[in-house]
Amino acid sequence: MNMNNQIYLSVIIPAYNEESHITDTLIDVSRYLSKQNYSSEIIVVNDGSKDKTAEIVEKMRLTIHNLRFINNQKNQGKGASVKQGMISANGEYSIYIDGDNAININHLERFWPYINKGYDIVIGSIKLPGAIVEEEYSDYRKILGELSKYLIRIMAIWEIHDTQRAFKIFRQEAAERIFSKQTIMRWGFDIEILVIAKRLGYKIKELPVKWTNPSGAGKGVSFVGYLNTLKELFQIKWRLLKGEYD
Repeated sequence: MNMNNQIYLSVIIPAYNEESHITDTLIDVSRYLSKQNYSSEIIVVNDGSKDKTAEIVEKMRLTIHNLRFINNQKNQGKGASVKQGMISANGEYSIYIDGDNAININHLERFWPYINKGYDIVIGSIKLPGAIVEEEYSDYRKILGELSKYLIRIMAIWEIHDTQRAFKIFRQEAAERIFSKQTIMRWGFDIEILVIAKRLGYKIKELPVKWTNPSGAGKGVSFVGYLNTLKELFQIKWRLLKGEYD
């Protein structure tokens, strides 16, 4: 990260096979940022997409002047993409959001007051009063989702009700320290970065958001994905006990 920058906000968008959504997401984010009185950049990090995501983003660079594109040919995981985007960001603040625009960028209006109150990190949540969820879940995903959230709270970070949402904004100094310590590169990375943040003493605020999954149940975490996240949760707990995040 560049400490001597003029950019106020960096928006990081990890993208894997998002050809159906990335155009609308970038237009929406760009339109919002163009109305603000601060400088900004958008960083799309392609995670080895097999569809036309990279081609679409490259074309959109012609019309969105503050769009940067990191085009990885190999799939390394969402966590790896977010880490890469965060480390390369130039903003005084950095936020990562989903490529399918599941949480609209307009939510930032409710996040800034808490940044101004001294919070280092503000995160979106669908497990707080006032949150709105628009998705059709299968029964097994409902059950696994609820069990996993309680397990994550018990084993890793009790204070946070929903670790897994994108839409997390960080002060630059906090992002530098946290993401340099990140080791989990797939689904469990959200848990790890919040555990690291807590261990480093950063103030975290969790706020309710409206979360819309435009892909429906078919694009969510698979059963194997839940098992892998569980494995990563135990890895995080082990590192936490060993003091590796201190």
